[in-house]
Amino acid sequence: MEILGSTFDDSVFEESRDKISIPLPSYNAKFCEPEWFCESITTEDELEKQKNFKFRADLAYNRKDYQKALTRCFGGQARCYCYLGRRDQALEIIDKLRKEATNTCHLTCVLNLELAIHSHFRDLHEEILALQHLISLHPYNPWHWKKLAECYVRLLQSPSAASCSSNVQRQVDAGGLDCGQSDITGACGVKHQINGRAQDQHTEEREGAWLKACVCFVRTRLILTMLRLQQASFVLESSEKAMLEADEALQRLEPQEKTLQLITEVMGKDLVAEKMREDNQDGESLVGLRISDFEEK
Repeated sequence: MEILGSTFDDSVFEESRDKISIPLPSYNAKFCEPEWFCESITTEDELEKQKNFKFRADLAYNRKDYQKALTRCFGGQARCYCYLGRRDQALEIIDKLRKEATNTCHLTCVLNLELAIHSHFRDLHEEILALQHLISLHPYNPWHWKKLAECYVRLLQSPSAASCSSNVQRQVDAGGLDCGQSDITGACGVKHQINGRAQDQHTEEREGAWLKACVCFVRTRLILTMLRLQQASFVLESSEKAMLEADEALQRLEPQEKTLQLITEVMGKDLVAEKMREDNQDGESLVGLRISDFEEK
């Protein structure tokens, strides 16, 4: 149709067609009795059976009946062994789960479980190693970096390195008791030499832990700064709180301004928004994936 040089689509003036309404099928919500999964299993569906066993294991675990939960679910056995104080058996299951992992999501769950076990038994060095593996898998996760930084701070405060020197000294002293007078002078010389080496090693370990703590806190702050632009509500509040804690920790560590600038420059080189979105997506295959040596990074 053309009116005064303007063209209109004839369909505009057509009568609207009646829309055919399709009735939706009725939906009845399924109501389950409390602890319905504790009843005898009648289904032949293997997936449903597994769900029932998992729910039973979760119930026993929440009731802190870890011995009973052990028989219900393989994945939860490691946690049960952990709370029963059976560390070696818990780690054996972790090793099996790690070998059975088929994608990054599975491996991340296993590493988080391993981290929880080491944390429960207060094994700081193994806790650090588990976090390093997680960061190698997810280099843009600020919470892993923050936890690792806090572990290095705890390592700085740990008396283990200092006690090592004391143990060496006690061993030398004990050995000297059985020596003759002519050997005591030599033993004392060895003792001073060992003490000097132990002190040097202790100083080197402390300096390394201090630097790594600074690096991890800076990395945490850099990643959170980028992520907060996309965040809101309680997620943003958590990020801001973590950034504040990282800043306060860096103030206590007291790195020089030049050192801080250098760390910031190095740790921010790979922080590109596009790369952060694409890197190591959950569910990615483990084929060709290698847990990088964290110390090299």
